[in-house]
Order: sequence, then C-alpha cells, then structure tokens
Amino acid sequence: MAGSAGRKAIRVVVVVLGAVLILAVGVYGPATLVGPLPTAQASTVDPSSEVSPTGLPAMPAEGASAVIGADATAPLAVGGVPDAVPLGGSAKVITALVVLDAKPLAAGEQGPAITISREDYDGFLGYISESSRAVPMIAGEQWSQRDVLIAMLLGSSNAHSDALARWAFGSIDGYLAAARTWLAEKELSSVQLVDATGLDQGDVGSASDLARISALAFADPAISEVMALPDATVSGKRLVGNLAVHASDLGFRGLSLSYTDQAGLCFLFALDVTPADGGDKVTLYGAFLREPDWDTLNADLATLSSSASTTLTKTAIVTKGQTFATYTTPWGETANAVAMGTESRMLWTTAPLAYKVDVQPLTSGSAGQQVGTVTVDTPDGTITVLLQLDGRLAEPGPLWRLTHPVPLITTFLDSRFS
Repeated sequence: MAGSAGRKAIRVVVVVLGAVLILAVGVYGPATLVGPLPTAQASTVDPSSEVSPTGLPAMPAEGASAVIGADATAPLAVGGVPDAVPLGGSAKVITALVVLDAKPLAAGEQGPAITISREDYDGFLGYISESSRAVPMIAGEQWSQRDVLIAMLLGSSNAHSDALARWAFGSIDGYLAAARTWLAEKELSSVQLVDATGLDQGDVGSASDLARISALAFADPAISEVMALPDATVSGKRLVGNLAVHASDLGFRGLSLSYTDQAGLCFLFALDVTPADGGDKVTLYGAFLREPDWDTLNADLATLSSSASTTLTKTAIVTKGQTFATYTTPWGETANAVAMGTESRMLWTTAPLAYKVDVQPLTSGSAGQQVGTVTVDTPDGTITVLLQLDGRLAEPGPLWRLTHPVPLITTFLDSRFS
C-alpha cells in the first residue's frame, strides 16, 4: 500500500515537472526561434565640427542696418541700432505690399483703373508745397493700378502712396488697420505706421524687419517687375525715372531710397553677391536706415559688397554616403545610415551648423532601405536629406537565438503585454 502511494507521488511529480517543461519549451521555443528580435542600437554622428565658419559681411557701426537671406527669417548680419527707428520712404514699400496682398497684380498686368479723387489731388498740392516728392496728378484722371505703383515706387510719390491706400481700403485709417494686420501676420512686430508715406517720425521699424520687407517685396512679381525698370511712362504722358537706383556697379538693386530729417538716408535693396573665388551668385536683402550722408552711405555699401564677396564660401553641408548614424544589433550586425544625396550652399557662417538626425528603430534591414532624415539649419534656410542603410542589417541565426534567451524572451513578453 505504501509502495503504491509512493509510486503515485512520483508520478505526480513527473507529471508536474513534465507540464512545466512542456510549458517552458512552449514559451522558450517560440520566444527564441520565431519571436520578435530586440531593436538595434542607433548611435548618431554629429558632423557640425566638420563645417568651418567663414565670417559675415561687415555692417556699419552707425545708423541701423541688416541683411538677410532669401528664405531666412532671422538676419544674417546686423549693425548699429537694433531697435525700431524712423524708416522714411521705406514705408511706401509696405504700402505696396499691403495693397498687393489685398489686390494682387501679376507682373506686367495693368490692373483695375483708379480714379484720382479731389482728396488725392489736394494731397498732391500739399506735398508739392512742402517740397516732398509727388508725381503730377489731376483730379478725375484714371490711372491703372500698375501705373500708381510705378509712380509710388520708382518715383517715390507720396501723393500716389496715399491714393493707392485710399483706393484699396477706403481711407488712410482703413489702410493702417489693414497694415497692422498684415504686419502681425508676417511677425514684423517692430514696425509701427501712422501714415502711408513714411514722412511722419512715428513711422518706425527695425532694420532687421525692414530687411525682411525687402525680401518680401522682391519676391512679389509686380514689385520686382516694376523695380527692374530704369524708367516708365505713366498715365500715358508722364515719364517717371527710377529714383531707387543706387550703387548698381557694386551689385545693388534698389527698392527704396529716401531722406527725411528724422530718418536720415534710408536704402532698401537686394545685393547680388559674386564669391571672390568664383561660383554662383547669392542674393542678400537688406536695409540701411539713418545713414547720415551720401559719403557714409556709399562707403558702407562698398564695404558690405566687398566683405560679402570675400566671406561667401561654397560649403558642403551634406555629402552623399556621409554617415549620420550607425545601427548595431545585439548579435553583432552593423550598418550605417548614410545620406542619399549631396547638398552644398554658398554660405556665410560664424558658428558650426546644427544637425538634427532622426532615424527609425530597426531590428534588421536591407541595403538601400530608407531609414530617416538629417535636417540642417543654415543661414539660408533649412535643408533636409534622406538617409538609407549602406549595407544589410541581417537577422541572427537559430544558434544565437537559442543561446540568448534573456533579450529574446524579454522582447517576446514586451510584445505581448505592452
């Protein structure tokens, strides 16, 4: 009887151990042989130290000045007063941009007819009496929108700036309300306007914001087409010369050139820079405000042009095949995440470029598989390049799986309960 009980106990133990063994094998086998693999470790590479600073264009110490790249939102270089200062006739460029935002005009298009009102004409007479710039107009005349733009931008006509603002928004107050909205949308927070001409000392803005306005203006097809004209005949009979042309032999394309007692000489411009060692031109957009006299303005422009040329350098930002991350698996496989293309720019830099690497989590992969991106912030805007594997990231064989249960079972359980 006792022997029978002992045999039964042994049988129970064997059954229990067998059941545990079967369960263990049932988990161990799937977990190790066919279960999910642990993720490879991705180590990123920071190549910022490989790009050498080149220097920046030289800016005036006096007045207020700034230059900016075409696609940038922050100035490349600034000089003088960083805060808002009187902006003079530069305000007419803002008037043009605000009106064109509400009533767009294609390059070369005449646009709607604008009838010169008695209020417009009286304003013209007032400007003439004050010796302020004003292209002749007569009440009742009809001008095309383009001709009014030409008179205002090429001829810097205060009367036509007022007339355009009234036509588009009903009154100067209506224009100023629209301008405040437009400036807020463009995040040009330093600019404050009290009229459409810039003659009032309450019209102010920072050189950095005015440089951005220069870039916005040259990007507008109607404005850029008008400013390329050496002169134009408006309203059928009046010849208007381009008063913004200045220092063109140094590569400058004028947008606005004005003078008031409060603002001094103010020049908004584009500067086409040719690298001293050859290469493609790069365009800067800028604003020089509160220049004290013509000699100072001309000297400052010459310095900017020369220094911009000598510090502009072709910079290899990303090279095809360049490694930005390395994947390493627990079973010893490695593969690199490399750039799929080359990106170089003509740049001015004073500090290392900032690289941001984003790669996907992988357990395995094939050569050429896209795995992420590298993004670089440059003074000329943001560049993004795709990354791919430079080789195969193979899965492990059965032997490694069977002899490394801990990472595999951990991954298996995580996949079931996460």
